Amino acid sequence: MDDDTRTAYERGAASYAQEWEDEQDAPTDLYDLLAEFFTPGTAFDVGCGSGRDAAWLSAHGYQVTGFDASPALLEQARRRHPGTRFETATLPDLAELTGRSAANVLCETVLMHLPLADIGRGAARLYDLVEPGGVLYLSWRVTTGADVRDDAGRLYTAFPAGLIREALNGAVVLHDAEQRSASSGKVIHRVIVRRPARATGRGRPV
Repeated sequence: MDDDTRTAYERGAASYAQEWEDEQDAPTDLYDLLAEFFTPGTAFDVGCGSGRDAAWLSAHGYQVTGFDASPALLEQARRRHPGTRFETATLPDLAELTGRSAANVLCETVLMHLPLADIGRGAARLYDLVEPGGVLYLSWRVTTGADVRDDAGRLYTAFPAGLIREALNGAVVLHDAEQRSASSGKVIHRVIVRRPARATGRGRPV
């Protein structure tokens, strides 16, 4: 993650966590998509923040682990959702997750905090975590024109959706749409894909 962004989350972890947990409107649009497309079993929430979405997955029967690069946010997540497991992991490489995978991987509005050069690699690494037949949900806040930083220093990188599509080449696209988030009110882009369950003798997904 961009260093200034990570510092902003470290310094303001309590207030950010409170903001996400207390948003006026629940993220029903996100949860409706997860209910529709995620498969039963294990789940990773990468960039879990306050742990809100990981806790939702846990409450709906998934064996979930939440990951974040910010120790302060992980402390907030563990305090707010003690029944859910949380660990440290850092995009784009997620070296802490080497050798691990899950049936479902969620990364909600995180990728835009990476520098442009790291975004495609981060998306591809998230896809690598998905087990055959499993599902990846990716979203990011849409920024047009030039990159911007908010008053706290958080980076919002401007990049085309095609960068993500290219990184997920070979995946089966289930959902690909730009819309306004029900909870934050911000315009976000969501991409949901499935890793093919197996390959033919010629290496083609089926």
